[in-house]
Amino acid sequence: MKTAADSPTLAPGPDTTPPAERDFYAPDIAYGRFGMKQFAPDTMEAPHWHGHVVFNLLTGNAMRYDYDGREVVVPDERIVAFWAGVPHRLIRFEDPYHGGMSLTNLYMPVDTFLFMPHVSQLQVALLGGAVVMLPESSLSKETFYQWLEDDRSGNPERREILHTELNAALRRSQLDGLEFLSLPDRMSSDTHRSNSRQISQLVAMIRYILENLEEPLTTAEVATVARLHPNYASSLFAKTLHIPMKRFIIRMRLLRARAILIDGSDPISHVAEASGFSSMTQFYEHFKAAYDMSPHQMRRMYSTNG
Repeated sequence: MKTAADSPTLAPGPDTTPPAERDFYAPDIAYGRFGMKQFAPDTMEAPHWHGHVVFNLLTGNAMRYDYDGREVVVPDERIVAFWAGVPHRLIRFEDPYHGGMSLTNLYMPVDTFLFMPHVSQLQVALLGGAVVMLPESSLSKETFYQWLEDDRSGNPERREILHTELNAALRRSQLDGLEFLSLPDRMSSDTHRSNSRQISQLVAMIRYILENLEEPLTTAEVATVARLHPNYASSLFAKTLHIPMKRFIIRMRLLRARAILIDGSDPISHVAEASGFSSMTQFYEHFKAAYDMSPHQMRRMYSTNG
């Protein structure tokens, strides 16, 4: 096992790491901001979920996640990607003497991820609940740390380069071969790929949902954008993403509501309306079930911790 002295670190300089999770959320973005941070990880008392695709790079240990009820080992010094919209929790470290660890995370809002070109295989796999390890030939640790410096620099051109290089790295990962640390239930390593037409149809439907969350959405309306019969669209969605379309829409609305609550001060009624909930009763029921607290309690919690 490597020590902290053996692990790559950034050169000393101004640390502009966001001080709290809420800095990755914004009321004008449905699922949060793009960003990176580096920190000493710790186990989590309870599962949580948020609106990003996350890329993890841990040095100094390996860690185990409870990822939607499945235990996943995240190895040392490898870049691992998963959709954080699935409930997940860091439950323990492989080496109990875990001083000197460093975890570097890249947070990509799920709507940004779904509009990236030429990575549809990865889009459907991660939204379907897979945990993927990227090949080192496609994305090195050194490049990942350079991105962290670029993100912290505040330089718009450096950040634009980061986005361009990230898209290229993900495209190359698909060609070099993705390693699946965890596949969703009922999905085997031989069947994780949908055909290209189905992938395009799924991405079209997901994008439409994300762009129209504040509007009433029906299965028939969503199916139309992919030119599919509603029954077939519903079946394809559930079979591939392992979540019914209606439940996916509710989850996305809750993520938007959480983002607005954390970063804004709008009345709760406005939060519910902006997130697409048809009534306050419906909003409170779904929110309480998802987060085990009311919208008011969540706002107070982040206001107190901020």
